Amino acid sequence: MSWISPDNTLTLWAFVMSAAAAAIYLEQNCRLFRKIPGAVIALLIALLFSNLGIIPLDSPVYDTVWGYVVPLAIPLLLFQLDLNAIIKESGRLLLLFLLSSVGTMIGAVIGFTLLKNHIPELDKISGIITASYTGGGVNFAAMTAKLNPSQDMTASTIVADNLMMAVYFLILISLAASSAAKRIWHTLPQHRDNDAEHSAADYWTAKPISLQNIAVSLAASIILVAVSFGLSAYLKTLIGTSGHILTDMLTGFVTDKYLLLTTLTLAFVLLSGKKKHFANGSQELGTYCIYLFFVVIGIPASIPLIIQNAPLLFVFTLIVAMTNLLLTLGLGKLFKFSLEEILLACNANIGGPTTAAALAISQGWKTLVGPILIIGTIGYIVGNYLGTIIFTLIQMLP
Repeated sequence: MSWISPDNTLTLWAFVMSAAAAAIYLEQNCRLFRKIPGAVIALLIALLFSNLGIIPLDSPVYDTVWGYVVPLAIPLLLFQLDLNAIIKESGRLLLLFLLSSVGTMIGAVIGFTLLKNHIPELDKISGIITASYTGGGVNFAAMTAKLNPSQDMTASTIVADNLMMAVYFLILISLAASSAAKRIWHTLPQHRDNDAEHSAADYWTAKPISLQNIAVSLAASIILVAVSFGLSAYLKTLIGTSGHILTDMLTGFVTDKYLLLTTLTLAFVLLSGKKKHFANGSQELGTYCIYLFFVVIGIPASIPLIIQNAPLLFVFTLIVAMTNLLLTLGLGKLFKFSLEEILLACNANIGGPTTAAALAISQGWKTLVGPILIIGTIGYIVGNYLGTIIFTLIQMLP
């Protein structure tokens, strides 16, 4: 029994929004936390309050974040996507990011093959983790809503994933500071011997954002969500089911509301061309939505729970993440990518663009902040597709 009841809506909203604000503030203003991504800080705050019994593990407030805030974040984070700039200015980094995502897919198949007889619903978990470890938390939420695993398995996966991400971030930060790693993989000249202080505040500086920008960004985003979800429901009713497993899988792929949302948003962005100035501030709004989500997914995270129910899920997520890291390190060495590019590609896959940008900022890799944030956003686009492909593929395995 928690101090705050699950139906104390206003108080729980106050906690969720305050925790997100505290994470952002600490990341940008507190020297002690500057090396820790704000998303991780948000998770830790939620973890602390839930384990102390102050907030409940379940509440309609959290369901609102999953059901409305997460879908709203997808278009907001994609509005500023500049595909021409990605191709022209960051083509090499995009290639490495896509190669790294292959490592995630291979890791999911390996993990499923090794542990399928020991973890229930691992086919669904594999699809969810593949999507999440290609894009980010928004893909985790989307695929969870799509595949609908049991609540216990979802909570255990979140716990294992949270702990694994913390371990993974520590590994990436350690590699970034490792002299041996710098000898094996070359570093970019402008980042060598860079001991200056850097913080997220250096990147998230004040920008000219008008009331019109906020209004139009939110309106366009919610319209895309409404159209996509409505179209999904209509297509499912129109097409129905055939009873043939492959046909039904294809139908599910075509009618999935999150895939439709991603596709329609991308089409909207392409049609908008260079007129996307209307969406100034959409990146900040979308990132804030993701911070709210990170608070919510951190709430069920309990170390006793992972010890009791999720040790094998932690092993599974670790297999996926380490396969991603090892393959990316190997391909990065083969194709002569820098250590900075390799670590950011891994981070963008496993942790999403926000944490990747936070890593770049904290390490002083300022020239890579913009490119990795943009390229990491590509993960939001392809993550749900790759997760669906892996879920479909492993169901065919003997």
